[in-house]
Amino acid sequence: MRNNKNGTNVRLQGIAVSPGIIIGKARLIDRSKQKIIYQYIVNEKDLSGEVERFKNALQTTRDQIASVKNNLPDQLRQHAFILDAHLMILDDSMITDATIKSIVEEKINAEWAIKKSVQKISKIFNDIEDEYIKERFSDVENVVERILRNLSGKEQESLAVSDENVIIVAHNLSPADTTEMNTSKILGFITDIGGRTSHTAIIAQALEIPAVVGLETATSVINDGCLLIVDGYKGEVIINPDVNLISAFQQKQNYYEKYKSSILRLCYLPSETTDGHRVTLKANIEFVEEIAAAKDHGAEGIGLYRTEYLYLRSKGIPEEEELFNDYRQVAEIIHPESVTIRTLDIGGDKFLSNYQSSKEMNPALGLRAIRFCLKEQEVFRSQLRAILRASAFGHVQILLPMISGLQELIDFKKILAEVRTDLEKRKVEYDRDIRIGIMIEIPSAVTVADILAKHVDFFSIGTNDLIQYALAVDRVNEHVAFMYEPYHPAVIRMIMQTVKAARDAGIEVALCGEMAGDPMCAPILLGIGIDELSMNSGTIPLIKKVIRGVSRKEAIEDLNHILGLTTAQEVRSFIEKNADRFLPYIKEINSLQPSDK
Repeated sequence: MRNNKNGTNVRLQGIAVSPGIIIGKARLIDRSKQKIIYQYIVNEKDLSGEVERFKNALQTTRDQIASVKNNLPDQLRQHAFILDAHLMILDDSMITDATIKSIVEEKINAEWAIKKSVQKISKIFNDIEDEYIKERFSDVENVVERILRNLSGKEQESLAVSDENVIIVAHNLSPADTTEMNTSKILGFITDIGGRTSHTAIIAQALEIPAVVGLETATSVINDGCLLIVDGYKGEVIINPDVNLISAFQQKQNYYEKYKSSILRLCYLPSETTDGHRVTLKANIEFVEEIAAAKDHGAEGIGLYRTEYLYLRSKGIPEEEELFNDYRQVAEIIHPESVTIRTLDIGGDKFLSNYQSSKEMNPALGLRAIRFCLKEQEVFRSQLRAILRASAFGHVQILLPMISGLQELIDFKKILAEVRTDLEKRKVEYDRDIRIGIMIEIPSAVTVADILAKHVDFFSIGTNDLIQYALAVDRVNEHVAFMYEPYHPAVIRMIMQTVKAARDAGIEVALCGEMAGDPMCAPILLGIGIDELSMNSGTIPLIKKVIRGVSRKEAIEDLNHILGLTTAQEVRSFIEKNADRFLPYIKEINSLQPSDK
């Protein structure tokens, strides 16, 4: 935070999760956690009443979330699945059964019991390395907080009604909160906590409301009614801006709006360079309901369908039929385009409710993804049968995560052959020519990519994990996250080595990590020769603009220059210096940097 003597232009830096620039008055909303959770022993004769009090709070919470879901505005109906997830949390045995058991066996009040249940769940999530899955714990906290409020009889302030245009300021906002927003009155929101991959961020993007999270101290330093500037591109919030700063941001705001309109017009144009080179742009999704947004933004298929959600929400292992119905629906909706279904990419000891396994010291290097599937073959067979059955209803591809060498691929193909034989014996239709791909996200896979390429139909480079493993950097660790660097020469060379191996074997190579949606990385990937980029659907128009604004020849020339650079900073500086050639708005925006000096 930076403040000057007269109290104006106080700056807070957070995490940008939904783009846009807004100027307006702050409205503080109390979404802080229950500060006091009373803990007391319950008499034996009152235990049944305490259990009933807890069940009533559960039902009230269920009714509240269902009401929000049933009254969703049209632009959010495709995201109703987020509220379904919250309803499922209410039925999870780790919340309901565990809390009731604590009330009865330990003779404690409901608030104390549910707090103990959440602490147990928290310990599980604390060991998770994956940022996306780790942030799912915030959904548990949001639901539990609502239960606690209902136990105490405290009503939540509604976000649905506002007499004037305001910027919501809160400690945290649940997806239910954001779906209640009156978009005609609420300009955007900022919160003390939160991250880029939270469900709240997804909702903010769907509503096209600027949002900044992770500000830490916003609710303690912002007064209700004060004037704010929120920069949803840089993750900056300015409190009590002066006239000069307001004028500068208004200019920046107008420019961004014009630029946004120009990008959206490109949605359905081909992603083709100025000299005619085509790159396929696809979307990464986790839910069926996200397909509509992918199509709206010009996605040419689904490049990565994460399949963990059905396992995470289930009290046990989901049935094959449930998996099949989900995969079939995706295949049918996206048809005639393809969907690449990634097999289960989680570890049983951390995410499957009824799966028992010993605690791992380092889950990122442990029993997860293909390793877990090859160990727990019945779980794997069920998913593979579901995927193969769904392939009869559209263009489906199978993608295997965390492959480190050929043996895992050999073991997988043996299981797949057995699953195929079983389906053929039962005369079940499936695509007998279904394409099999592997994720290149472990350095060892890069080293033996030439060997692996002879046994698969395509590669998909997962840069998130590849960078993390290659540079030994935990990207969610605040002490070393700054070292997580996609411009590192080693990362660029690993991608090049993977692409060369694919080319030599005559197979295609896609890239589905965060680098795919980074406009500054696009020219590098274009020069390297990536065939397909898969990203968050909202980023597709921007990447398409980059591709359409540069020639493949220029991209290759830039890559050759970059290969002569020795540090990530040198690479970044070179790209930024030349960015105005393919992203002309960069230069103009830099000339509009508002300052309070």
